[in-house]
Amino acid sequence: QIVVCPGVNDGAILDDTLAGVLDQYPELASIACVPLGLSKFNAEGAMREHTLEEANAVVDTVHDWQDLFKTVVGHRMVFAADEYYLMTGRPFPDADTYAGFEMHEDGIGMARTFEMEFSGKVDTPVGPQAGFFASVDGAPAEGYRAPRNPAGDTGLRGCGGDAVTEGSVQLRPRASAPIGILTGVFGAQVLTPLVAELGRDDVRVIAVPNLFFGGNTAVTGLMVGEDIARVLSQEPLTHRYLLPDVCLSEGRFLDGTTVDSLPRSVEVIATNGIALRHALEVGR
Repeated sequence: QIVVCPGVNDGAILDDTLAGVLDQYPELASIACVPLGLSKFNAEGAMREHTLEEANAVVDTVHDWQDLFKTVVGHRMVFAADEYYLMTGRPFPDADTYAGFEMHEDGIGMARTFEMEFSGKVDTPVGPQAGFFASVDGAPAEGYRAPRNPAGDTGLRGCGGDAVTEGSVQLRPRASAPIGILTGVFGAQVLTPLVAELGRDDVRVIAVPNLFFGGNTAVTGLMVGEDIARVLSQEPLTHRYLLPDVCLSEGRFLDGTTVDSLPRSVEVIATNGIALRHALEVGR
């Protein structure tokens, strides 16, 4: 993986890096070019976000080298992370470009696989693929490797938040209630056009800005309970809310909170297009 730091190792240096790979390591299976991630806690002045021009230049460089690698070693080898296409507003490459989505866990092709799953082009989830650390003997099941909420594998599970109260009876939102899909800012860019194609006015995408980490943190997997609670507190009480399990590890968000602390009841679902499609069909 190459973490591209604007003004540091992009431009001509990125070209030199990829030339060195071709010269010395032509047997490599794949390389991911990912943008530098910054939080509000960053104290290194030389580290900054990409400008639009710089992000476009990285995508152009990757595409040029894909052609060269394919000619010389028979496969594209280098790929730009989905974030680059979201940052630049460029369309994602076709599915067959991704060589079986082997770098799905690195954020390569996630948006394309989600679209395939959500639209019914595939019957089973395409990713994520198992990572190296998932098979290391003795490695603790923590962080992104930790088991996700069981609801992600077994279907929908309502949890957390306030239910609608009538006298002494608490009622969960009805299955046919309007639906809000909770996701990160980048996720919203992927989901919004897919949901729009459904032609349903009862389904909306709710982007959750990441104020907890700040910076350019916009991926769904880094959503935290504090930010989700802030957004949900402004949403109707009687609607259904779908939460992807990728932001939970052993039932907790990265800020240590749980779904039980959220101000609205949420349904935790697996983070793939098939699970979302099925969740949207409930109550129809």
